[in-house]
Amino acid sequence: MPVLKEALTLADFFAVIFEKEPLELHQSLLKRVEESFSFLKTFSENKVIYGVNTGFGPMAQYKIDDADRIQLQYNLIRSHASGTGKPLAPMYVRAAMLARLNTLSLGHSGVHPSAIKLMATLLNKDIIPLIYEHGGVGASGDLVQLAHLALVLIGEGEVFYKGERKATADVFAAEGLAPITVALREGLALMNGTSVMTGIGIVNTMYAKRLLDWAIIGSAAINEIVEAYDDHLSEEINGTKKHVGQREIAKQMRAHLADSQLVRKRDQHLYKGNNHTPVFKEKVQEYYSLRCVPQILGPVWDTLKMVEKILIEEVNSANDNPIIDVEKQQVYHGGNFHGDYVSLEMDKLKLVITKLSMLSERQLNYLLNAKLNDKLPPFVNLGKLGLNFGMQGVQFTATSTTAENQTLSNPMYVHSIPNNNDNQDIVSMGTNAALLTKKVIENGFEVLGIELITIVQAIEYMDFDSKLSSGTKKLYNRIRAMVPAFTEDPIMYPYVNEVKQYLMNNQA
Repeated sequence: MPVLKEALTLADFFAVIFEKEPLELHQSLLKRVEESFSFLKTFSENKVIYGVNTGFGPMAQYKIDDADRIQLQYNLIRSHASGTGKPLAPMYVRAAMLARLNTLSLGHSGVHPSAIKLMATLLNKDIIPLIYEHGGVGASGDLVQLAHLALVLIGEGEVFYKGERKATADVFAAEGLAPITVALREGLALMNGTSVMTGIGIVNTMYAKRLLDWAIIGSAAINEIVEAYDDHLSEEINGTKKHVGQREIAKQMRAHLADSQLVRKRDQHLYKGNNHTPVFKEKVQEYYSLRCVPQILGPVWDTLKMVEKILIEEVNSANDNPIIDVEKQQVYHGGNFHGDYVSLEMDKLKLVITKLSMLSERQLNYLLNAKLNDKLPPFVNLGKLGLNFGMQGVQFTATSTTAENQTLSNPMYVHSIPNNNDNQDIVSMGTNAALLTKKVIENGFEVLGIELITIVQAIEYMDFDSKLSSGTKKLYNRIRAMVPAFTEDPIMYPYVNEVKQYLMNNQA
């Protein structure tokens, strides 16, 4: 059970979001939140504090009467709960809630402790606020999406509960839950931050890591199918490059192929007895989609590590406004809610995942094109050529999906549109960037799933069972349990969808 005390880790996120382990709040955390709230309550009595006794955004020039301060927070939440589009999937909402809970628990927000406690309770009871995908520009934080979270915390709006969409008030009544106490700035504190884009982003990194691991295994398996030379994966050649990612990918592929009887040693073939051959029937070296995998997937690995670092820093940062400093007895106004860090990292991640899907599509094409591989029948057709089609139909899907990824990879980071009466005159679009990255990663699993089905069909044709590495044999068995050898033409989409879901839901 993760105990939230100081900083959250990626392992904590995985436990709470993927494994749905209960979250416990440490007493020192609750004490810190209480001290921050108490300080702000006293400090704000005779001062002008943004969002406590002023309007919001360009309306901050208007002083709010003391009698209206609580109503101000409710007005903010209700008016900004204006999202549209599809509901955000529960996993991503849980991640956003955990991210928001964590940043508010740092003691720099002056929020009432009930907000922290109720969010933890909702996570533990798997009560998921209805949050829509569309609405955030990622500058004054995820205002619209977080307003939907805040709406639930004040006992309004809707939630997903035991598989059904229900009114929050009904679910709270059934579970004996009370709304949070709105005392100072709970509306603004809940809404004014980067937690939705960061939560989505952290889930994106976890799926991206899983996708990369499957891509490494698939790339290694293709090297076996074509009986490639192994020196392009050697420590010697990859060690001459200083990039950690390239070295790591090559190392993992070497480990996968360690007991293979199919990959070949160059010094046993081309370095002996072939000096007088005018034309070599077999390739002297492989196509780039096989030979350059460490150089192509290495940047994916390196980028993913950096994205993880930035996002976990963001989730453990105070990212709202103003910032409460209990130690110095001061309140500072600024822009920690701005999502540029997350937006840029999401653009980088979707860019490299698109490149991964492009590599997968090219490897697939290599297997399907008999003139390129010179080993397999056209489209890895295990039936009768001309009458049957093999993997011909699914290539269209892979190509189409890869093309979509290429278009989606245009950056959001530099796509600012001023709004909010030009108060928000340059914005991050971080939430849009995170959502587009989510789509690119899901597409990547689709392309890779088609490739892995094709790899299994190729292994069937080559009859390599006894010579395969143990790693590829394991891959073959896992995919083969879902997909038969296609000697006839089946309806393909159920197999593609099943394999895609399997890859997304299981470690490589």
